[in-house]
Amino acid sequence: MTGPHPAPAAVVTGLGTCLPESVVTNDDLSRHLDTDHDWIHSRTGIERRRRAAPGTGTGDLAAAAGAAALKSAGRDDCDLVLLATTTPDRRCPATAPTVASRLGLRAAAFDLSAVCSGFVYGLTAAAAMITAGTCERALVIGADVYSSIVDPTDRGTAVVFGDGAGAVVLERGRRDDAGALLHAELGSDGTGADLITIPPGADHLTMRGREVYTRAVTTMTASARSVAEAAGWSTDDINAFVGHQANQRILASVAKRLGLPPERVVSNIADVGNTAAASIPLALADAAAAGQVRAGDRLVLTAFGGGLTWGSAAVVWSDTEPVCETRA
Repeated sequence: MTGPHPAPAAVVTGLGTCLPESVVTNDDLSRHLDTDHDWIHSRTGIERRRRAAPGTGTGDLAAAAGAAALKSAGRDDCDLVLLATTTPDRRCPATAPTVASRLGLRAAAFDLSAVCSGFVYGLTAAAAMITAGTCERALVIGADVYSSIVDPTDRGTAVVFGDGAGAVVLERGRRDDAGALLHAELGSDGTGADLITIPPGADHLTMRGREVYTRAVTTMTASARSVAEAAGWSTDDINAFVGHQANQRILASVAKRLGLPPERVVSNIADVGNTAAASIPLALADAAAAGQVRAGDRLVLTAFGGGLTWGSAAVVWSDTEPVCETRA
């Protein structure tokens, strides 16, 4: 007599990214801002970031990252495209259907807005639709062109954000498959909506950095610990912590509170800055390419962003090879 079959799960089978070719260094910014490389790096950990060329929008980066993820998965179709972004190409309609069309897909497609937590929210939503039987394969994309909403004269935000896109393919599988999303949790606190916002009638993002830092460290620590416990993992069981790349000091503080050594913390913020919804898949791709995460590793993905929103996911990594693209 055979035992019960493992419960269904959404499984990561592909990973792709796209970054603009243009690199903006801290020294480049210091030419028109009252700052310098040491000031920026000591406070954020950022050394450079990518900037989309004029005329390049979120949909362009998202389509390239989506195509790369499908290539990584060895697939050419899916039945859901979910785009997490704060910078859609238009206020109406959503950007996701256009991205799907550019990929040759007639799939269900919609945008999701949860700022820097968007990718984890999107991953969770797509996984729920897969396990519910609504779809079999989903393309989850995080993409943002923050250079379109950041005031270039504001030192508090201009030095922080970069542009980019990252995507994963999720397919229906089982909880004991490599790449399975085992557990996720999401949260929000609208009383902090003004901490990261584009005020009514304004064009540019504002951020109250000190308050965001404090809230991010506390909330990301609690969320990461909660999702690990729900997955049945202790801190020692976590092979890699993949946090939203907002600030290197935030990542270090969360890791310290969790009791994780630096070598288990994935970080690429020095090279790309804060890429908002694209942050976690971009970090994942760099870590996978460098061998920092390997098949069978237990990963905790954690994000915090405007809204305020936050979320974490526990994933057992697969042997997925990332496909990384650049765009002029």
